[in-house]
Amino acid sequence: MIEQETIHIPSRASRVFIGEEFDLKSWDDVQPLFENLQNREINSAADLKQWFSDRSEVESYLSENFAWRYIRQTCDTANTSLINALQFFITEIQPKLAEYGNALDKKVVDNPFLSELTEPGFTITLRGMKKAIEIFRDENIPIITEMQTEERRYGAIAGAMTVTLDGEEMTLQKAADRLQSTDRKIREEAWRAISERRYQDHDKLDELLNSLVTLRNKVGQNAGFDNYRDYMFAAMGRFDYTPQDCFDFHESVKKAVVPLLNNMATGRKESLQVDALRPWDTKVDPKGLPPLKPFATGEELLDKTIRCFTRLNPFLGDCLRVMKAMNHLDLESRKGKAPGGYNYPLDEIGVPFIFMNATSNLRDMVTLLHEGGHAVHSFVTRDLALNSFKHTPSEVAELASMSMELITMDFWDEFFENEEDLKRAKIQHLESIIETLPWVATVDKFQHWMYENPTHSAEERTAAWVRIYEEFTDSVMDWNGLENFKKYLWQRQLHIYEVPFYYIEYGIAQLGAIGVWKNYRQDPAAGLKGYLDALKLGYTAPIGEIYQAANVPFDFSEKNITELIRFVSDELEALKK
Repeated sequence: MIEQETIHIPSRASRVFIGEEFDLKSWDDVQPLFENLQNREINSAADLKQWFSDRSEVESYLSENFAWRYIRQTCDTANTSLINALQFFITEIQPKLAEYGNALDKKVVDNPFLSELTEPGFTITLRGMKKAIEIFRDENIPIITEMQTEERRYGAIAGAMTVTLDGEEMTLQKAADRLQSTDRKIREEAWRAISERRYQDHDKLDELLNSLVTLRNKVGQNAGFDNYRDYMFAAMGRFDYTPQDCFDFHESVKKAVVPLLNNMATGRKESLQVDALRPWDTKVDPKGLPPLKPFATGEELLDKTIRCFTRLNPFLGDCLRVMKAMNHLDLESRKGKAPGGYNYPLDEIGVPFIFMNATSNLRDMVTLLHEGGHAVHSFVTRDLALNSFKHTPSEVAELASMSMELITMDFWDEFFENEEDLKRAKIQHLESIIETLPWVATVDKFQHWMYENPTHSAEERTAAWVRIYEEFTDSVMDWNGLENFKKYLWQRQLHIYEVPFYYIEYGIAQLGAIGVWKNYRQDPAAGLKGYLDALKLGYTAPIGEIYQAANVPFDFSEKNITELIRFVSDELEALKK
């Protein structure tokens, strides 16, 4: 193909330490490498730098080895051999990695030659290593292994969910496309089918979370924390903000954003001319227009996204072209795939993998733009010296992805030739941003409650969910007769099961992304440069400095949120004229 001939396909760096032919089949294969690192004498700054380099090399290999096991299993959740391959790594490799990782951290955190390592990033890496030592407990290793095994059950349960509509069995993602139908009966039928299918497994998902909360609470207490929340703030390296800052974020969103939800819901109810706004009325075009269809197939979605990225900056398009040439994408929804979407970094090759469940809607288009932002982040950090320099905290990772959703908007005509459709797409996306911040606050506050009250019953959890949900949603929606479905809306949120406490980052980064977009609207060249300058830092600076490189504040106060939401609202009004 011409496209493949005109791009450079990257190759991984040479395996100087582990050997070019290294192949992980058992722990016995990798243990000598860790023993070497553990027992090696370090007599100079050069020795120490080489030690870090060698450790990074072996950890990059193992990280990518695990990544492929996870990717393949999520692409086919029913494949026993893929499940077993992932489980082997979780049970046989990861526990020993945890032990050696702690020992290696201890070996170097007080090394006398550290002061001579002046390359940007070592300070951040050492900060993380010291925190990891502080919270490490041997007794947590088997518990964390059990947790990881349990967490994988969510994808299997959710991936098996299908519904039958008009005689066709389909995934919930595909069925959800019908929620955009202009025929209200079709919308209601699809919404009820999806909700009832989820409800069928609500007890199973309740029991799974009960198990996870118990295990997680034990991990936190073993490490000397009052609760798992406080443990996770340490484990996730949240050096730049506290739980109280999260509570402040919740309150700021409640004051600055939730009133807009009522305005939007009231406007939607009036436009649709319905007596009561129901949950199946939220995705349809309020003017009764047919659903937007920015693409028909996964290949078309990818090709249009490549053109969109290229117009923003040719390098960005090349990132996706490389991934396409290397088959590092699985985009279309199908039975047996895990739910959701992700960009998985591959630490050796430096070319990530994008997984998602596209059907043909606007949300899918935005998802690929979002994951494409993560992918660009992998490309611009692939040549940083150490693996630890590349692994950014989520607040930075999501800044990369959410900003890309917005700064590509000028080129969405690749997906919509019709000017009115293009406007509709932009309006829907900006309204979704206003909806995102309250949902983030809801999920985050719910998780704080769960782990502050770890002995709660399933009934108490349900009551807490409803109470918190109603704080951050509009008061217009009519849930009459649908209360059981409302009680379990949280079960659709993968993060609660698989990556606990990874959610507030979306809110923080959404604010940063609006700031990046605002800068881009004022000066495209400077705005894009600031965005890429921030990404290129990887994790070699504190979060605040990375945001500063993008020329946006790391600030989620009510004042900042109000100003940013006003900017979004002004853009919306301009589009609606």
